Amino acid sequence: MFIDLADMLVHCVVEGPDTAPPLLLLHSIGTTQNIWDAQAQALAGRFRVIRPDLRGHGLSSVTPGDYTMRQLAGDALALLDALGIEKAHVAGTSIGGRIAQQVAVEAPERVLSLCLLNTALEFPSPAIWQVRIDEVRRDGTQVLADAVMPRWVVDTALPSSRGLRWMLLRTDKTGYAGAACALRDATAADVAGRIQPPCTVIAGERDPAAPAEAVAALQAAIPGAELVVLPGAGHITTYEFADAVTAQMLAHFDRLGIG
Repeated sequence: MFIDLADMLVHCVVEGPDTAPPLLLLHSIGTTQNIWDAQAQALAGRFRVIRPDLRGHGLSSVTPGDYTMRQLAGDALALLDALGIEKAHVAGTSIGGRIAQQVAVEAPERVLSLCLLNTALEFPSPAIWQVRIDEVRRDGTQVLADAVMPRWVVDTALPSSRGLRWMLLRTDKTGYAGAACALRDATAADVAGRIQPPCTVIAGERDPAAPAEAVAALQAAIPGAELVVLPGAGHITTYEFADAVTAQMLAHFDRLGIG
């Protein structure tokens, strides 16, 4: 479906019973809601699964300028409002996980639990992000593909990995750069110590974008957070390690007695 928000048109896929607990899934930068395909299929029997394309990504509209984490969190909350949802479980991967953290800070009363995949409190360094932003604004996302793919996945030859590459190449350069600005400017101080919902952190053992020290800092910043490390996994795990991710998400909800 397509839904008008204040300054954008959001594309969103909603699956599962209307009466089931809502679960909002937020994808990574340079991809689309489709990276959650396997998890949505498994979870839609127990949850009302909501998968938006982020601002500037997929089939959602592209807006100019530097995006912020508060803005992207506001998009998520506005989407829940438009769907008539007061509270939801929120899961996010990479930038989606950082947006989920921001949602929990901006509107703690609306987040039932968090499942944070391959993410961190902050993604240094701003100078590196600025170089990437400038390159993408000048030449498009194709300038990133060769360097990014080995960071995203372990096996770049898999059909799912080639699909991720195609998602990146199809991402509008303005949308990608805008979201990269949000990552550039996000700091741990914005959220650390302010996230209260029950949380599971899922990390990839071989993730260069959210390495062990960043994951440990994230877990330490959230009281009672559980940490699960997927052996041999890279950064975008929802395809390449789909069964393991799905199992850990189900375990998260089982621990909470939900669904």
